[in-house]
Amino acid sequence: MIRGWRREAVGWLLAAAIALIVAGTVASSARSLMLFDDGDSLVVALLSRSVLEGDPLDWAMSSVLFLPEVAVFLGLQAILPLDVDGLLAISAVINLLALYGAIRLVAGRARSGRTPVPWSLTAFAAFGALAMTASSPSRDSFELASLQLTTTYYSATVVAVVLTIGLVRRMLDAAPFSVALAVALGAVATLSTLSNPLYAAWATVPLGVILALLAWRSPLRSRTVGVAVILVGGSALGMLARIPLSAWIANTGAGYADPARWRESLLSYGGVMVERLQTPPGLVAALIVMALVVVAAIRTRNAGDAGERLVAASSWAVPLLVGVGAIALGTHAARYLQPVAFVPVLALVALSGPLHLRGPHLHRLRLHRLRPSSGLVHATAAVAAVLLLVGGSLSVPRLAAAAHRTDDDLACVTDWVDASGRTGAGQFWTVRLPKLHLTDPSRLVQVDHQLHGYAWLVNRTDFTADHVTFLVEDAQTVPWELPTTAEPQRTIDCGRYTILDFGGDASLPIGPAHS
Repeated sequence: MIRGWRREAVGWLLAAAIALIVAGTVASSARSLMLFDDGDSLVVALLSRSVLEGDPLDWAMSSVLFLPEVAVFLGLQAILPLDVDGLLAISAVINLLALYGAIRLVAGRARSGRTPVPWSLTAFAAFGALAMTASSPSRDSFELASLQLTTTYYSATVVAVVLTIGLVRRMLDAAPFSVALAVALGAVATLSTLSNPLYAAWATVPLGVILALLAWRSPLRSRTVGVAVILVGGSALGMLARIPLSAWIANTGAGYADPARWRESLLSYGGVMVERLQTPPGLVAALIVMALVVVAAIRTRNAGDAGERLVAASSWAVPLLVGVGAIALGTHAARYLQPVAFVPVLALVALSGPLHLRGPHLHRLRLHRLRPSSGLVHATAAVAAVLLLVGGSLSVPRLAAAAHRTDDDLACVTDWVDASGRTGAGQFWTVRLPKLHLTDPSRLVQVDHQLHGYAWLVNRTDFTADHVTFLVEDAQTVPWELPTTAEPQRTIDCGRYTILDFGGDASLPIGPAHS
């Protein structure tokens, strides 16, 4: 039998294989747009490059600062000789592995009657299956699990929420009270809220509700209340720590909420869910989530201790509370509902120990006594492990090919801009990708359709250029309303892009910047 660190090492090896399979599958689908090309997805890469190149930093960020994501990406840039797409592909695998590590923390310690590593791998594989059902290039689709592979769509916050559930579970299980775990929980809550206030909506509030209910019924009332206080206190400290960074925060997040529009929010979320269910992969994903919720509900009722009950209850209550809260606040972005995809898989981790069934005519039954013979289990596990390792190995060239795909249209734009030595402009969704791949990203200024500077997820130092001489547009570009009657001297066809060249002596003035 594999014991101790060997068991954990095997778990990480198989998790890496799963991560490669998932990343290779998603990167080879139309969803790869979200990994490599999406305007929002590139902010971490742009900011990291700006830091490494020693640019003056005056960034206009959203309410999210992406601090853990930038730190990881900076580390990858510093040690790996890869281009930006290669780094984005590696980041996808790392994000998935970080999620596995958090799931493993939730599973608890290995002891008699518990098999946390296999169940952690099962939960991680379930999440990977949800991610692999994604096939749409749309950032507004309900394919939420696949967003974990990006560097921008709250990947660090997803990991932090699962880590929080794991830390809370272990604090409830620990005897005596663990100061180290308390410090870790406070640190995770503080850093996560500092980086992304959405952590409070995904973790602090729903877990606070669950802990309050547990305190009402649990003999560990004082400890449960203490854990809730640490979680809330850490989140409050994180919000305070954002104050010194307010110059970088172009939107505090308050503008995203409009409770008066809750009906529109309900229809919006309902619409994307129905659209998702109309595809076979979407239906499969929905059935997986529903099955996990049922398992979580059963486990909540029959959990053997407070820690297991917390994990099981979180598996269905956190998605429910987040969904109700998102609608009540009148939000419309599907990405705010990501807990629907990643929290239910923790129901499988709650199965890592024996399950006690209770009923009016049932004696307590330990399911681990009903396990099949150990020989059959070991043989099945060995076959599954070999298949995973083979699949992971075959996914490496697949992921590499996706990261090194040729984009002649993009190369046409970047080569022309680099060769021109001039400064141009483009709108947010159009200009982000060429900007990232230029020799000097400041050669493309981010503007709105009226040629005012658009200070959103960009370094404000770009707006030191008070005029431009060409514009880049594509199908996502809103029709221009230029503050001049000048006409382009020529147009350069770059496939899905078009460059409107007004000539080296032209002057298209850039208006005041806004967020």
